[in-house]
Amino acid sequence: MGVNGSGSCGWFPDRWKLYPRMLRNVAEVDLSTSVLGQRVSMPICAGATAMQCMAHVDGELATVRACRSLGTGMMLSSWSTSSIEEVAEASPEALRWLQLYIYKDRDVTKQLVQRAERKGYKAIFLTVDTPYLGNRFDDVRNSFKLPPHLRMKNFETNDLAFSPKENFGDKSGLASYVTKSIDPSISWEDIKWLRGLTSLPIVAKGILRGDDAREAVKHGLNGILVSNHGARQLDGVPATIDALPEIVEAVEGKVEVFLDGGVRKGTDVLKALALGAKAVFVGRPIIWGLASQGEKGVQDVLEILKEEFRLAMALSGCQNVKVIDKTLVRKNPSAVSKI
Repeated sequence: MGVNGSGSCGWFPDRWKLYPRMLRNVAEVDLSTSVLGQRVSMPICAGATAMQCMAHVDGELATVRACRSLGTGMMLSSWSTSSIEEVAEASPEALRWLQLYIYKDRDVTKQLVQRAERKGYKAIFLTVDTPYLGNRFDDVRNSFKLPPHLRMKNFETNDLAFSPKENFGDKSGLASYVTKSIDPSISWEDIKWLRGLTSLPIVAKGILRGDDAREAVKHGLNGILVSNHGARQLDGVPATIDALPEIVEAVEGKVEVFLDGGVRKGTDVLKALALGAKAVFVGRPIIWGLASQGEKGVQDVLEILKEEFRLAMALSGCQNVKVIDKTLVRKNPSAVSKI
């Protein structure tokens, strides 16, 4: 469910139809690509989803191992229930990135970046769409907070660790946490400060407009993740697949563009790449697999998506990801929302 209990989270894949090429010799299909200079077996990566130990006892440790086994990368939420160090130690060879918020206490943000760099994380994905938390009805109804045995492991103090010992009353505990801890005053000028902390690539996560994408390039960011935060921030935002073409056009190939939100099938991946995404990040399906069977469940989800994507490429006449282009898709003006 999206923000305000709405259906803004719809992917609406029927809005885009595939127009496959024929007779292109697809006896061999190569899914491999690169993300920010790092090779991956496929353009399907695990997105940042917080507090994964709520889904399975192994949480983020299971997810990173599964990603390693499939040869793809994992974006670790800074709100994880396993620490930056624990995830690195669970799979030292895995490709890992850190999702980041800018805290009111800038030293907190600085330490997260430094810890990630020390432990071999390859990029920072800065979430830019959360100056405050969206009005998530389910969280309010449930007075959401972590269960007693869990905490955000990247933080030492109870208030920053979203400890269940904190009293949030009958409100969403996470909304209270964001209001208390995350800096709503950040602007493009703060990118200079963050850029000065690290030599790692920095990607803006949460961009939906072409002018914002141009600003990101202007301020030295290395990539754009087209994201609507699972439609849990602002009601009425577009599906990310619909926002993607404007952003790809705006950056003019100067930085890599990625997409998350609503990717459920291999054909979804193909459509996103055809519209200019370098790779996609998957969130909810990873958690469903994790909750079902831990590491094996995440592996199964990734393997299903990989095989579906391979088949979609083959049936579309694509021998490798380099030949996927916008001629493969056309917008369907007659499509209507199913939500």
